Amino acid sequence: MKAYIFPGQGAQFTGMGLDLYENSPVAQELFEKANDILGFSITDVMFEGTADELKQTKVTQPAIFLHSVILAKVLGDDFKPEMVAGHSLGELSALVANGVLSFEDGLTLVSKRALAMQKACELQDSTMAAVLGLEDAVVEDTCKEVEGVVVAANYNCPGQLVISGEVAAVEKACELLKEKGAKRALLLPVGGAFHSPLMEPAREELAKAIEETTFNTPTCPVYQNVVAKAVTSPDEIKENLIAQLTAPVRWTQCVQAMIADGGTEFVEVGPGKVLQGLMRKIDRSVAASGAAVSM
Repeated sequence: MKAYIFPGQGAQFTGMGLDLYENSPVAQELFEKANDILGFSITDVMFEGTADELKQTKVTQPAIFLHSVILAKVLGDDFKPEMVAGHSLGELSALVANGVLSFEDGLTLVSKRALAMQKACELQDSTMAAVLGLEDAVVEDTCKEVEGVVVAANYNCPGQLVISGEVAAVEKACELLKEKGAKRALLLPVGGAFHSPLMEPAREELAKAIEETTFNTPTCPVYQNVVAKAVTSPDEIKENLIAQLTAPVRWTQCVQAMIADGGTEFVEVGPGKVLQGLMRKIDRSVAASGAAVSM
């Protein structure tokens, strides 16, 4: 079975999407529609902006979503997913790709998500750290030993787990994890504690927007971050999407579930190759490639 996977924050680069815009009337129309929906020219920042401009939360999340979703649309009849999944923000791209959300509703939710997360970040000093070379259980147990908020946030691949929480708690957890044999435990250049209890204000804000949005029956199952299994019920998809902001991204488990359910070919749709790299660390026997359009 063919699985399509969609990247999350961090995959952005200057010039992203320009080739699609210049070579596809479908892409051009969707990008211009996006500028109207967002109320500013995101294409200017995507095509010509600096790395710092692209890093602004209100830009980063919609930019990655647009690159992914528009690339899927440009693939046309070649895009026939039998299962989809997205890493964090990428889950919204996956939900547009499998027909659960319209392009317009998906982009609106992504924009609201980005702004709600930014607001939550400003309420408290918080951060994330990547931990390499330890079993998941060791990382989870260590987080529980630390005073303050620090939790496992992203299960990216075996031996690579990201933790998230209050700055002091994350720093203390990193110290302990190094003592326990972590190859690395380093703070990430992010503005907040994503996928942790500190995102509760953003979850509440986004929940209202999600409840007011129409969710259709998907054309194929989506493997959602929160439950790491196939979901096809629009109500369940909604519930899991709301929970996603404060719950961990179980990416390793999502990919393993897709493989167990018959996924044999994984195609990353969007900027960068992050998910292809993680695929190789999760299961080398499965084919992983990036979506390409012949212009």
